[in-house]
Amino acid sequence: MSAELDSVRREIAPVDSVPKPPLLVMLGLQHVLVMYIGAVAVPMIIASALKLPKESIAVLINADLFTCGIATILQSGGIWRFGVRMPVMQGVAFSAVPPILVIATAPGLGLTAVIGAVMAGGVITMLLSPVFGRLVKFFPPIVGGSIVMVVGLSLFPVGVNWIGGGKGSPDFGAPQNLALAAFVFVMILAINRWLKGFWSNVSVLLALAIGMIVAIPLGMVNFHGVAEAPLVDMIQPFYFGMPIFDPIAVATIVVVMVIVMIESMGLFIATGDVVDKKLTSADMTSGLRANGLASVIGGIFNGFPYTIYSQNIGLLVVTGVKSRWVAVAAGVILCLLGLLPKLATIVASVPLPALGGAALFMFGVVTSTGVKTLSRVDFETSRRNVYIVSATLAVSLLPTFSPALFAKLPGAIQPILHSSILLACVTSVGLNLLFNGIPKGDPHAHSEQDPSLVLAKH
Repeated sequence: MSAELDSVRREIAPVDSVPKPPLLVMLGLQHVLVMYIGAVAVPMIIASALKLPKESIAVLINADLFTCGIATILQSGGIWRFGVRMPVMQGVAFSAVPPILVIATAPGLGLTAVIGAVMAGGVITMLLSPVFGRLVKFFPPIVGGSIVMVVGLSLFPVGVNWIGGGKGSPDFGAPQNLALAAFVFVMILAINRWLKGFWSNVSVLLALAIGMIVAIPLGMVNFHGVAEAPLVDMIQPFYFGMPIFDPIAVATIVVVMVIVMIESMGLFIATGDVVDKKLTSADMTSGLRANGLASVIGGIFNGFPYTIYSQNIGLLVVTGVKSRWVAVAAGVILCLLGLLPKLATIVASVPLPALGGAALFMFGVVTSTGVKTLSRVDFETSRRNVYIVSATLAVSLLPTFSPALFAKLPGAIQPILHSSILLACVTSVGLNLLFNGIPKGDPHAHSEQDPSLVLAKH
């Protein structure tokens, strides 16, 4: 019997393994800290633009955290035919902000029309997911590796802004901000060099905790709002009113959802490379379908469209823990934060420079993961693959280095041009088709049949 149990354990893939409870909780909390700022940024931006009262802002933030948790649990844990079943964190899509504001400020529409459009867009996403899911064969290693590199490189400006203290901060780049970021950065390296096991797995969380302790006497930790925040607050469905299903608003959000689906496909591939899971069309379809259902649920609870947060991919490499149940634990923590505003406010008190130091390290890790994936591609016998990677990096990083570059182009295409991940998907897939033709068989197998791995001399 013992031999049979050992055999079963060995057959469990790393992505399906379950860490021990203490480690599970701490790893989940790490993921929450990394994506927390992004999770609450969108509702704060929307609330500020619409000049909503303080009570409504609190409702949006709490609802956002709660539904981010539900979306993460659904995506990572999986229910029936929903969920990619990998450790991915879900949050509100930043690409949805401009169209949401247009709908919310249009005469006769408002937030109820936004909610209706988000729910309808989620349903349409679920219907379209099998179509997009079949496109997995167009993501061989040369495409996946290029996308992963772009994911990492495109995140560096975010880390740099955090290190400085936040874009627009009056003390941006102050010596104490840079020192705190450097301290956390070095602490992560030191923990991974001299500590092992449990401690190295939670190196980011430990470094942030130490950084926060150091920052408190320096006056860099702001606990403003903790005392005023309620201990418990329930999420009220349709707080702003029953949804309005305006055709134009729905069509606008559907365009956003298509963009989100393409981005998500690239990030699914990136995560699959990290956790050693070969994605099938069924996996991709289930993941995209979960995105749609999460948006429907988000609409009910006053939320917005959901997508994968790429900054968390680096944590998977840093910790070496590939379990999807870590993300499920993080989803549970997010739900609790949505129901416990006081606790959520404490979590939000982690100084941005400390987060920046950790983020910069993890974004570098994501970039190196892309390099590792590209090492499986043949660059020796053909220059074609060099052209594909070079052009993908050149085109997709334009909005990263110069966000205002496309500002004078038509507004309808702005969401496409401002997404480095989307540009990377479209460019790398298109160029791979142009130079290598339609991939055959398993796009992630080490096989002579993969045209991105073995080519005739060019």
